[in-house]
Amino acid sequence: MEETIGLWWHQAVTRLSQQNHLQAQVRLQDVQKTIGIMFRAAGGPAALTLAPSAEQPVGGKRGWLQVIAGSGRRANIAVLEPEVLALPETLAVFDSLELNRDLYLWLAIQGAFFEHNESWVADNCAATAEGLKQFPGFLPRYRRLLQAHLIQRGDPALLNGRLGQAERAIQSALRGGAAGHTEVAPAEVAPAWLWVSAGANLPAAQQRVAPSNGDAAQKHDKITRDSKRRRTQSVTENDNRNPFILPFRAEAIMSWSELVHVNRSTDDEEDGNAVAAANDMDKLSVAPDGESLASRVKFDLDLPSASADDRPLGPGIRLPEWNYRSGAMRPQYCAVQAMECRDAPAYVPAASLRLTAKRLRRRLEVLRDVPRAQHGQSSGDAIDIDAWIRFTTDVTGHGGMRSESPAVYTRQAKCERSLATLLLADLSLSTDAYATDTQRVIDIIRDALFVFGEALSATGDPFAIWGFSSVRRHHVRLQHLKDFSEPWADAARARVGAIKPGFYTRMGAAIRHATLQLSERPERRRLLMLLTDGKPNDLDEYEGRYGIEDTRHAIHEAHLAGLSPFCVTIDESAHDYLPYLFGREGYALVRHPHDLVNRLTQAWAQLAR
Repeated sequence: MEETIGLWWHQAVTRLSQQNHLQAQVRLQDVQKTIGIMFRAAGGPAALTLAPSAEQPVGGKRGWLQVIAGSGRRANIAVLEPEVLALPETLAVFDSLELNRDLYLWLAIQGAFFEHNESWVADNCAATAEGLKQFPGFLPRYRRLLQAHLIQRGDPALLNGRLGQAERAIQSALRGGAAGHTEVAPAEVAPAWLWVSAGANLPAAQQRVAPSNGDAAQKHDKITRDSKRRRTQSVTENDNRNPFILPFRAEAIMSWSELVHVNRSTDDEEDGNAVAAANDMDKLSVAPDGESLASRVKFDLDLPSASADDRPLGPGIRLPEWNYRSGAMRPQYCAVQAMECRDAPAYVPAASLRLTAKRLRRRLEVLRDVPRAQHGQSSGDAIDIDAWIRFTTDVTGHGGMRSESPAVYTRQAKCERSLATLLLADLSLSTDAYATDTQRVIDIIRDALFVFGEALSATGDPFAIWGFSSVRRHHVRLQHLKDFSEPWADAARARVGAIKPGFYTRMGAAIRHATLQLSERPERRRLLMLLTDGKPNDLDEYEGRYGIEDTRHAIHEAHLAGLSPFCVTIDESAHDYLPYLFGREGYALVRHPHDLVNRLTQAWAQLAR
């Protein structure tokens, strides 16, 4: 009973102390697409993703209800990090739905021009001035936001000491005046909703490496996932105490929110309150857990010996990699090795899968005799818009020179198709997860590759199938499943049936290897298809924005080589990064993994028209 009453009292007082306007609340997920467009239109890095921010310490004067409830000390403010723009998950700051929505848009503009150079106040003042200069049409909305925000902040004359001095500096800067010589931090004043804060990521050397075995991966899937961005601090555990002395000082008992040097066992059960505890912490302390050497040894042991591993094909090649931080290529940075399965057993697909392959094969057989559109013809059935634009441009640029029979028409005619296709399949460890109750992702990919090979063999067009995975930059594996020079036969089917998940996804190196192969083909059209279930990643720095930027640069190289890249994915979060990599029309999202078998071949049929 005492616990129930206490919980009721806590919830009631906390609810009464809230100063939000819930009736005008706007959610980030409802305006995320608009914010992304605004952020990138303002010149913000296209590789940055949007994510909900976690509560951060703030200052300012609190009401008596907030003092009783212990609230008002933390708030969800906007934070700009090197790879993420973290915005409040919901905004109910103002009593107007329109103002809260405009605040999201303004934070996107502010974040695009924010550069962490001097102090928090000066950096935001510079970002505000540049944002209004580049978007003068937003000035009326900004003025309404500023007026409403200043009313909320109140009169700084009612505050004393350091708090009043800091508040006067903030309001002066918001009004466009000078902040003086007062150095103000976000945690010293009430939330400045029109400004962003600079975040700091944990150094890569302090990040814990994910386990590489299946059991650990399945255990990781059970962990409660939370997309909020939290502040962290790197700490080092110094356990130099004398083990024979056990001092006890009651006045030195630490609160639960402080770092406790306890290396918990890895077989502890998951705490259901872990996310709630993380939300209440100002910073999450991250320290080495003493397993770095063991993890390094385990990863080395996960690489099979040469006698048990797949057979290498040739000596391998060195490929470059794009470093977005320096804006330059790293020559011969990745070692790529083509591999082939040793003694792959004959692959016997299920009867239902053979039926699906037969149905799609018959459908694609029709493509061999279907009339195709011939563009840029001197006569035809319809106007070729692209050819007309080029013709009009040439006429304008050559002083009005005209032709009696301009090649601006499209005509349907039967002709020999010139198309080569290379399919890259992601075989990383993430494909070992279960997509359905009975099938893993790798099983669905295997079925899709089999149906893809059966269907394309009926068209007569040359095609190749490769798988890829990686363990750091010195071990990028390209799994040979079918080459352009061999037919789709039992040997290729057996190699497809023998694929297995393992390692990580260094996508840029795999795309560059495929680009080299397709560049040697004589066909007029060369299609590079990528089949994946997640983002590019690897054990070293190839994570987050680095992997995204290198993959994007590799795709750009493929475009320059005259190829047509296209991605088919089953990753539910693909909309966050694939438009940046392949463009809005350069990928297809399969929402139900079991549909991949049909969708992969259908996507190729649409691209081959």
